[in-house]
Amino acid sequence: MARYRVEISRTAEKQLRKLKVLDRRRVVQAMMGLGEDPHPPGSRKLSGYTDVFRIRVGVFRVLYSVERRRLIVIILKLGHRKDVYR
Repeated sequence: MARYRVEISRTAEKQLRKLKVLDRRRVVQAMMGLGEDPHPPGSRKLSGYTDVFRIRVGVFRVLYSVERRRLIVIILKLGHRKDVYR
């Protein structure tokens, strides 16, 4: 299986900086795992979008898009489960 490149949007980068150190490590590890498998067990497609998925990392959610032709995973947003979908 080909390795995907993981890119982080400016919005997601700002949201990542606001997390506590331990939470940030867990989220970054999960995001880097998307490079190996863009659809890990537990990932779900968001309704209302054509190519947006989410993974759960504790109480945090990572929203991302997959470009299969260019082998890129783009991290769109991340945050606490109560705020990330707004």
